[in-house]
Amino acid sequence: MSTWWRILRAPPDLSISEWADSKRRLSPEASAEPGIWETARAEYQRGIMDAVSNPAVHTVVVMSSAQVGKTETILNVLGYYVDQDPAPVLALQPTLEMGQAFSKDRLAPMLRDTPALKGKVQDARARDSGNTLLHKTFPGGHITIAGANSAASLASRPIRVLLADEVDRYPISAGTEGDPVSLARKRTTTFWNRKIVLVSTPTVKGQSRIEKAYQESDRRIYLVPCPDCEHEQRLIWSQVRWVEGKPASAEYCCVECGSLWSDPQRWAAVRNGRWEAQDEFNGVAGFHLSELYSPWRKLGETAEDFVASKADPERLRTWVNTALGDTWEDRGETVDAAALDRLRSNYGPDDLPNGVHIATAGIDTQDDRLEVEIVGWGDDEQSWGIAYHVIYGDPAQKTVWEDLDAILLDTYRTENGRTIRVQAACIDSGGHHADAVLKFARERFRRKVHAIKGFGGQGKPIWPLRASKSSKTRDFVYMVGVDTAKDTTFARFQIEDPGPGYCNLPADPATGYDGNWIDQVTAEQRVTRFKEGRPYTVWQLTKGKRNEALDCRVYALAALKSIRRSARPATPVQRSATKQEPAEDWLGTGGSWL
Repeated sequence: MSTWWRILRAPPDLSISEWADSKRRLSPEASAEPGIWETARAEYQRGIMDAVSNPAVHTVVVMSSAQVGKTETILNVLGYYVDQDPAPVLALQPTLEMGQAFSKDRLAPMLRDTPALKGKVQDARARDSGNTLLHKTFPGGHITIAGANSAASLASRPIRVLLADEVDRYPISAGTEGDPVSLARKRTTTFWNRKIVLVSTPTVKGQSRIEKAYQESDRRIYLVPCPDCEHEQRLIWSQVRWVEGKPASAEYCCVECGSLWSDPQRWAAVRNGRWEAQDEFNGVAGFHLSELYSPWRKLGETAEDFVASKADPERLRTWVNTALGDTWEDRGETVDAAALDRLRSNYGPDDLPNGVHIATAGIDTQDDRLEVEIVGWGDDEQSWGIAYHVIYGDPAQKTVWEDLDAILLDTYRTENGRTIRVQAACIDSGGHHADAVLKFARERFRRKVHAIKGFGGQGKPIWPLRASKSSKTRDFVYMVGVDTAKDTTFARFQIEDPGPGYCNLPADPATGYDGNWIDQVTAEQRVTRFKEGRPYTVWQLTKGKRNEALDCRVYALAALKSIRRSARPATPVQRSATKQEPAEDWLGTGGSWL
């Protein structure tokens, strides 16, 4: 066949799933199952991909868990538009850094290993190739990869196809320009045949972008037939059963006949499933998926993750989002100060429970004093308040810092005689005494005494991957995600039984854990505000109260994370059983998200 004929003939009339089955190849470094793509491996993907290539659909919304092949679906859409229907495409990631990683680790291997795409995007090393890490051209179109945190990357080039991944991780605003999804949508307005694909694991109920988009769609759910009675049903967590105390034995229980499905039976049922819309179609096709449909996850693995997470609200929240693909609904906006008394037990600095393994410190700086909390930590971040100190004096004076150093060098003992020491400390450097804080931390760098600044905003990591540098002294300063730390702290104050995340307080007020401490540690509440019409939450101090104790607890948690995560400096420095346990038992009255 001549080259001219190949150029002039119309492309085959393929849907995206047909294109993927006939042409897509999975790369060894980007897939656990390299080789020929097979949509039937995860049959639910077919409906999602074909909705994108359906002319009646202008927007596709996928609200899902992890482990269901979201990224591979996006890559198939990209490959289809490069090979079959050339167009200007924007692939939007939460940050520019994530966009770069997507380009290098996922997109580049597909372009290299899929024969139908070879040569269509020229080698970046070739002169005038038009191929850079974040912008790739091909005959009839281009792929621009952008970060939702960069207004500049959203402000140029009209696009026909928008592929927005992990939209719930986007910032509220791209700089000062507004909602990044809205900005990206505007770039598609000149195309009558535009396609918008929004994909994400959800986050908090009422604040989740993907939840809102799904609710505005035709809300499709995936129905699978029972291997025994053939009753079609949506897979839900409340139908998971396991032998009591053995979550790895988990099986799925048919809602109609009660038969138990093994993993192979469940996977076979999924291959025979179908999508069904719950609302009228309005041009927006919405899909919801949980890990229960995934051919890459055994039900026992999901159940084990649940058991490991259910006692800790923060870990449970992550499990609900990433395993069930559901939003998390907070059960409370604050903690009643009186309720913290139930956390008290009889121990002291010299007779700590044997479950205490290490200690950390959080230090808050004020103009006339330093406030310090020493917190002990055990397995699964169960904590024990050890001591709370107030060092009165001007932080500009040397004696105040000498007193602090002595406290950080104190030792404590457990009931069996082990010595506990402070392994890491975080000191607030955001006040009027930043220079003194930086000097103190600099001289104790090897003791893991860190200068920190609080960094607000939902979803920010408690401990950063990298340190920043002071503009004046060039000392390392760590930006602590204080809102995330407060979310974690308040959630843990509400845990009722000792275990993962539980907070223990000493009964003796002489340790510093008196009524004043409790008033301060519960002095803030989470409130909802709006920006560009989107809700977001912030922690707000109750009028007339102080919150130093809360800040200290947050900083002590950050210090623990610094040990676990080791942030890098900005530059180098020298079947069935006799007894079944229903999965929903833990829910009580709060399981409305099932």
